[in-house]
Amino acid sequence: MTTQERVDFWQRQIAYWLASGLSGHAFCKHHDLVYHQFAYWRKKLEQPTTPDSLPGFARVTMPAAIATESGLTLTLPNGISISGLHASNINLLGPIMSLL
Repeated sequence: MTTQERVDFWQRQIAYWLASGLSGHAFCKHHDLVYHQFAYWRKKLEQPTTPDSLPGFARVTMPAAIATESGLTLTLPNGISISGLHASNINLLGPIMSLL
């Protein structure tokens, strides 16, 4: 059996199954089909064949670099921002926060 003949056969079986109202297992048992082959072809034939659904590579681009100030910026819920925080002045953050 050629590949196209197998595809045609399973397309017919899937169509018969859909019209039958039976479960996949019951349909296969009634028609002497191997259930795992039936399940394989059902999944294979249900998959869309649009170019967007084909496996492959996707183009990934990095966003443009964002100019930032050196150090960290802490923005509080009330809108106050404290900028320029770094390892040498982080100890000032506690006293500043206590004043707010």
